[in-house]
Amino acid sequence: MNDRFSRLELLLGKDALQTLKNSKVLVFGVGGVGGYVCEALARSGVGTVDIVDNDTVALSNINRQIIALSSTLGRFKVDVMQERMKDINPEMSVTAYNLFYTPDNTGDIDFSKYDCIIDAIDTVTAKINIIERAKALDIPVISAMGAGNKLDPTKLVVTDIYKTSMCPLARVMRKELRSRGIKSLKVVYSTEKAIAPKAAVTGDNNKPIPGSTAFVPPVAGLIIAREVINDILKSSE
Repeated sequence: MNDRFSRLELLLGKDALQTLKNSKVLVFGVGGVGGYVCEALARSGVGTVDIVDNDTVALSNINRQIIALSSTLGRFKVDVMQERMKDINPEMSVTAYNLFYTPDNTGDIDFSKYDCIIDAIDTVTAKINIIERAKALDIPVISAMGAGNKLDPTKLVVTDIYKTSMCPLARVMRKELRSRGIKSLKVVYSTEKAIAPKAAVTGDNNKPIPGSTAFVPPVAGLIIAREVINDILKSSE
């Protein structure tokens, strides 16, 4: 048992591993949540994972983002993530889009070639566009809700967007999706009530910066990866 995926093969079997190797996944956002999604997909033998983000690694990312190290500060996150994934599995294909995704540049990425799409970004307009495009193409999509200002990773659940509560981002998303006639969306969100930060800090856009931990965003990412793996394998049955 000297193959990098031999332990996974014991659980899933060779056919499932071949299915994962042949699959293509698109991930928007490689931060606290999305970085762990990418990590788990690479370690699960997914053959193609394309990643979209235009941010650079900052010192404040180190407490929770798998690609954030003293040695990677200032580098583009997609470049660091791409290198890491290829180091995990040199045979996989990883295309890095250094792009701040918006409805205006949606044509830069061909959604139709993917088996699953993951939304792990914060911008509502971009999230809505990603979901609309995936739904129009009948491609499975899963969306991360807010992981900031939360402390308990055991409160994370997988559910439909219309069954969510507590989460301010989910509330906005429910309203926007309902107005567009989108009747369902698989999400990972926390049932924990948001905790008020000890100090009020605002970012460049003058919006409050949420506090974050080393365990809630990563666990959200790992849960999303599990859902994606399950969905890919179920669709091949």
